[in-house]
Order: sequence, then C-alpha cells, then structure tokens
Amino acid sequence: MVFLKGIESILPIVFIIILGYILAMKKWLDESTSELFSKIVVKVSLPALMFYTVIENLQKNQLSHMVWGLIAAFLSIFTSYVIAYLSVILFKLDRKKIGLFSAIFAFSNTIFVGLPVNQALFGNKAVPYVLLYYVANTTLFWTMGLYNIRRDVENPQGNFSIYQAFKKIFSPPLLGYLVGILFILIGVKIPQFIIDTAKYIGQLTTPLSMIFIGTSIYLTDLKDFKFDSTASFLLIGRSIITPLITMLVLHFFKLNILMEKVFVIQSALPVMTQIAIVAHAYNSDQKYPSIMIAATNLLSLLIVPIYMYIASVVF
Repeated sequence: MVFLKGIESILPIVFIIILGYILAMKKWLDESTSELFSKIVVKVSLPALMFYTVIENLQKNQLSHMVWGLIAAFLSIFTSYVIAYLSVILFKLDRKKIGLFSAIFAFSNTIFVGLPVNQALFGNKAVPYVLLYYVANTTLFWTMGLYNIRRDVENPQGNFSIYQAFKKIFSPPLLGYLVGILFILIGVKIPQFIIDTAKYIGQLTTPLSMIFIGTSIYLTDLKDFKFDSTASFLLIGRSIITPLITMLVLHFFKLNILMEKVFVIQSALPVMTQIAIVAHAYNSDQKYPSIMIAATNLLSLLIVPIYMYIASVVF
C-alpha cells in the first residue's frame, strides 16, 4: 500500500513534468523561459513558501531538535562525498574529473525536485525538513564541492570568490526560512494577510519547478548518453549508496520520524542542477553532468516510491 501511495503521490508531478516537456517540444518554452521560471522559484515563490511553512508548522520548542537534524544532514552528505571521492580512486575512474564525479554522486536536487516530491508525499509539514537538508547540501556543494571541481581543471578560468559562495549559501529561500524562525523566536504576531500572501505566492513553487524540470529534460541531448562503468557508478551512488549512507547515519540520531523520511527521500533524488552550471563556468565537462541530471530525473520516478516504502518500514 505504501509503495502504491508513493507512486500515486508522484504521478501528478510526473504529469506536470511531461507537460513541461511537451511545451518545450512545441517551442512554447525554451532556455530563456526555463531560466525565468528558475528565477521566479528561487527568488520569489520559494522564499515565500519557506516563510509561510515555518510560521504555520513550527513551534519554538521544536527548534533545538532542528539543530540535530541539520548535523545529521551535514554528516550524511559529507560521508557520501568522501566515499565517492575515494571510490573514484579505488575503481580507477577518470582522476581528472574526480571533483565532478564526487559532486554528481553526493549532491541532490533538493529544491526543484525535492520540495514538490516531499510535499506530495508528506504534505506541508515536511517543508522545514526539506530546507534543513537543502542547507547542508548547498553549503557543502558551494565550499568542498566547488573547490574540488575547480581542482579538476588545470587552468581554471573565471573566479568564484568566498563572497560569491556565501551568497549562494545564504540564498533567498534560506533567508525566507530564517526570517520565519526569527518571528517564531521573538513571538511576534504576523498579520493574516501577510501569511495568506506568502501562501498564495508559495503555491507557484511546485508547478513552476516541475515545468522547469520537463523543459530541462527536453533540452538535454540524451542520445549522447553512454551507459559505461562511470555512469553505472554514479547512478548506483546517487540512487542506492547515498540513501543507504543516510539511513545508516540517521540511526545514530533520535530525530522526528517525518524528518528522517524526508532526509532519505532527499538523498535519493536526481543530481543537483548547479553542478552543470559550475562545470560550464570552469570549462569542465558540462555535458556529462547535464546528461546525468536528465538520467537521474527519469530514474527517480521509480526510485522515490521504493524509498518511501523502505522509509516506512525502517523508521
């Protein structure tokens, strides 16, 4: 029943992705509109959703528990990254792409896919936990992940400063989350019209995110994908090894059951889209992460219901 519920929860998301794909195929959407949707989600609708969800679903006495959740998320992602890095060496894969491969293995698409998937599976109460994993995922990517992708390239061009990295970490969604936390801590009563406005704007997040994913899949040239040993390693790492590591780490923490389920789902999601952007910025192999993003998005349609079932049994 849980597996079927997982499939049923994912189907609306799948249909919206297909809609985005069809609209792109009909040339209604292109790279510029896809970029516009991305900006609206990251800079407008998602911060509003984070603010609304925190205000509506969190209490002051829950905040200390959130700190332990953040530690667990950091530890699970960091462990996955280290295992990926060592595995590239052990299995004698392309050492010149060790930073790129490790990032593809360890970092997931926690917002554009993670948020709507977890909302569909668990409702709005899951959103604060989605953001906890997002904070850990984003912080590690824009520090450790970025540094090692740069090291892959002998003569990197362009320059992402520490200031730019912090700007990526302290993004509008995180700021929306922190503002909500601040209002909870100081106990200020927020006018209902502000909460309702944030709610309505936040409801744009899921459909725009899924249309963005569908457009991105259409724009990725999948015929160039070669199922070699490296691709197998990365697909297994993203869909099997990283979630298993997350479940193992969670056994050492006494967290909210819903938080644990969200973290497992987050760890099994498709490859983080920013990896392709960074690879392009540093003249690394942009096509490989782009293809892996598309491949793992398609694979997630099967993987997510499976891990929802596993999480219901284990936790």
